[in-house]
Amino acid sequence: MTKTFAELLAQATVLADGIAVSVPETWHQGRTAYGGFSTALTLAAAMKVGGELPPLRSAQVSMIAPVFGEVEVRARLVRRGRNAVWMAAEIVREGEVAFTASFVFMGPVDSALHINDRPAPTDRIALADARSFVNERGPAFLYNHFDVRFALPRGEDKRPEMCWWVRARDRAGIDPMVELILCADALPPGVMSLLTPATPVSTMQWQVNLLTPAPKTEDGWWLLRSTGDYAEQGCSSQRMAIWNAEGAPILAGMQSVALFG
Repeated sequence: MTKTFAELLAQATVLADGIAVSVPETWHQGRTAYGGFSTALTLAAAMKVGGELPPLRSAQVSMIAPVFGEVEVRARLVRRGRNAVWMAAEIVREGEVAFTASFVFMGPVDSALHINDRPAPTDRIALADARSFVNERGPAFLYNHFDVRFALPRGEDKRPEMCWWVRARDRAGIDPMVELILCADALPPGVMSLLTPATPVSTMQWQVNLLTPAPKTEDGWWLLRSTGDYAEQGCSSQRMAIWNAEGAPILAGMQSVALFG
């Protein structure tokens, strides 16, 4: 049976410093859990352990080893300042750390500086006009838990870029910020459009900055874009961004991806 993220959290074993869960194969991406799933798990644990927290504003995660089967998700307070709180979290499998996360939660402060240079793609396909697609041979997590639509017109030249409309299929009972993070890594690496589908890839690190303390969009739909801007000797660097259905910037990120071919 396909288990939603909310069901997984509700059925988790409560630990003093986190939770213990069994990762369903429907949340897999290859031989490990989907990166957005692992990040959302650690965020949920950090929010549980941290208690009253300001909004999430930044996260950095390292995908160290495969996450599957029975795992423990543990979190701890690193520092609580006047405006910001730092939380650390990790996923442990069979006594070994497989995934680490560092989160920064910060409340608003007065500032005279106002910059917004994160425009949504001007050639994006409107959500209502975008064509949905299903790839039963693709990653298990995508087929089982997300709705996806193409967001850019097909061009004549291949570019190291992916841009989709994405939403979690079952969103009830999930904190809005956790839901956003759950969706945020749903795209394949941007350079995959230049590689054969069989080429193995693996994300190593992921950095995200939240551009709003309260993410909101239409009916759960987010516009995701990943653009590879460097690839050499098996390492690719990519820029990532998320906008809501109205085109407001929601998240900015960067990812380091290993390419095995």
